[in-house]
Amino acid sequence: MGNAQSYITASVTACSVYLVYVHVYSSHKLLKTNVLNNDRLPSSVYLYMKYLTKALTRKTGCLCRDSTRECEVVYTVLNCRLETPLLRRFCTAAGYGWDYPDTEDRDTPLCFPEFLCRRLLLMVLTDRDFRLSPADLVRVRQSLKTLQPVDELKKGPFTLQVRVLVYRQIEAGVEVDICLTATSRTGCPVWESVLTLLSENKLHKTTSRGSPRKENESPTDEPEPENVKQVELKVSRTAGLQCVWTFSDFFPYRLLSLSSTLFGYRSQTSPGLWMLSVCLAEIEKHNGVEVITAPINITAQYQEPLMVPGRVTVTFWENSKDQNQSSAPGLSFHMQQHGTNRTHVKGLIFRSEST
Repeated sequence: MGNAQSYITASVTACSVYLVYVHVYSSHKLLKTNVLNNDRLPSSVYLYMKYLTKALTRKTGCLCRDSTRECEVVYTVLNCRLETPLLRRFCTAAGYGWDYPDTEDRDTPLCFPEFLCRRLLLMVLTDRDFRLSPADLVRVRQSLKTLQPVDELKKGPFTLQVRVLVYRQIEAGVEVDICLTATSRTGCPVWESVLTLLSENKLHKTTSRGSPRKENESPTDEPEPENVKQVELKVSRTAGLQCVWTFSDFFPYRLLSLSSTLFGYRSQTSPGLWMLSVCLAEIEKHNGVEVITAPINITAQYQEPLMVPGRVTVTFWENSKDQNQSSAPGLSFHMQQHGTNRTHVKGLIFRSEST
């Protein structure tokens, strides 16, 4: 009996030592450099531990003033490879279909590279030189562009990079711009996204996310023309759960609301990446793949959170060049709560004048 207990104790000790080494020590050593290989990345467990530590020790809505040095926060992962099962999970959750892309004419979804950057984003947000609390960061704006078809990433190993660009102190708190890039095997840039996150000042009261909108103003800042198309979608409770696991959105606190969602409460929100992906999927289905064929530019603003379950309406239409000639012709879109004027995300797809 004593020998059995000793064996169990030794086994538990060995497992604990192994887990500490795998999830803590080795991950800590890996983060000594900001250039990593895809087959050796820090453990998600270790990164979530760092997340919780920073969330508990830093106040939201203000810049950390502890650091006396100004260090660039950037991480690069080499030799990444596109995995078909992961792509199919993404496509299923975003409404493209599990077999997407099913033909050579259809490019890999434009938001998929950001999904590949999810661990890199967590590494940046938990870095010692990242000057904000990682807790309760709100996605407010995004600009995305493809310089080549995203399918270029299928042809061999590629590189992902996430870099902090700038912090901005505003009335609602502090905004930070984070640049995500994907580079092909030949070293050519394929995809780039600048993501703006807001660390909200809890003492500041806001009615909605993103830029304020004037009363009676259209969500797209322009009147909708006659050729508008609308698609009504049901966002089920299971879709909400799928969003958490597939799009994670680098926020561990999302997992805390799973239990209430299972019991029917509308406490779970859909990630912004999911909302934008669904809009682009519906646009491709109804307007054709040429609308989002590279090179393309997309700008998006995120406003009201989308609670699940629920119903939404995705609206999109072609627009001509602005009267002030400031932007090229393109396609406007927005996602609203069904039957209301509450906008969850709005955006514009256009080709730059130089391409």
